[in-house]
Amino acid sequence: MITVKEVKQPGELKAFVKFPFKLYKDSPYWVPPLIKEEIATFDKTKNPSLENADVWLFLAYKEGKIAGRIAAIINHIEVEEQQKKKIRFGWFDVVDDIEVTKALLAKVAEIGKEKELKYLEGPVGFTHMDKAGMLVKGFDKLSNMSTIYNYTYYPEHFRKLGFSEGAAWVEFLIGIPDTVPEKIGKFSDIILKRYNLRLLQFKSSAELVEYADDMFDLMNRSFKDLQSFIPIQKPQIEQYKKKYLKFIHPDFVKFIVDENGKMVAFSITMPSFSRALQKAKGKLFPFGFFHILQAQKKSTSATLYLIGVDPKYQNKGVTAIIFNETNKIFRKRGMRYVESNPELEENMAVQLLWKHYEEHKKHKRRVTWVKPLDMI
Repeated sequence: MITVKEVKQPGELKAFVKFPFKLYKDSPYWVPPLIKEEIATFDKTKNPSLENADVWLFLAYKEGKIAGRIAAIINHIEVEEQQKKKIRFGWFDVVDDIEVTKALLAKVAEIGKEKELKYLEGPVGFTHMDKAGMLVKGFDKLSNMSTIYNYTYYPEHFRKLGFSEGAAWVEFLIGIPDTVPEKIGKFSDIILKRYNLRLLQFKSSAELVEYADDMFDLMNRSFKDLQSFIPIQKPQIEQYKKKYLKFIHPDFVKFIVDENGKMVAFSITMPSFSRALQKAKGKLFPFGFFHILQAQKKSTSATLYLIGVDPKYQNKGVTAIIFNETNKIFRKRGMRYVESNPELEENMAVQLLWKHYEEHKKHKRRVTWVKPLDMI
């Protein structure tokens, strides 16, 4: 017997957040979130994304034990301004029982039908800044803090339930060479001169924050045509500035401006915190913070977290400048590998850059699943 209950009480919310810890306790590839931050994600007083979104959380029970979880999300900017009659689902985790998956999705579909929406898509978050995409390739690869990990049976459930693939992303693992590939180095210099561009250098995280508004404005412009993208709102920008930017080492941030000082491209990379978060087990204290600090100093791998290019400069080689400069930092810090952020599968312009690296491979793929509500 499977029952699905909406999360109402603080204890139920904690159970919702901690369910994956039990589900993935034997997985060497899953990277746990910080429990306190996950709980705050669903607090309207702490997450500005909820100013423009409604969320319902559900837990599925089988034989009295939690067997799955799901979040139903309606982003009002997406539905009302972008006219996408979609209900999102996210924070989806389940035991290997397709009936549990079916019951959870039915609850989301029920809300979508009540709100006169047309289709269901996920897994995604509230906005483009949240984790998205179910893993369909790379189950034996270590996850990272900005992506979703799931077992192999997840996509099997969705295929059997008649869902179609929506957006698709790929991720590359790139070996960092001892020297920058000659083609990228030369190409970087040519692009800088051709378009009168310059790279900004920062000495402190405080200096980065001064350019944050420009960066998020550029992100909104460069991502606006991507699937499932919702413009980042001012309250969210303020939150990201306070919560993340001031903690990022300036070495890992690259801003490129034109001759008038207008930002035309940016990138944010970070040392990999995956192993540190596994050791932290969802908590910063008493030892989690120590593991994260150690990773910041000693990690031999990195994650390309965010990258954006002004639409006017896309396909003009500006990303070569970013990779050229980022490689210098990687070598300086003794890093050997970098994992690309999820790139839309059709974005061949970025993917072609990796061919200049002797050691590179497409090692992960993830998708969203879509289905009309009248078929659920």
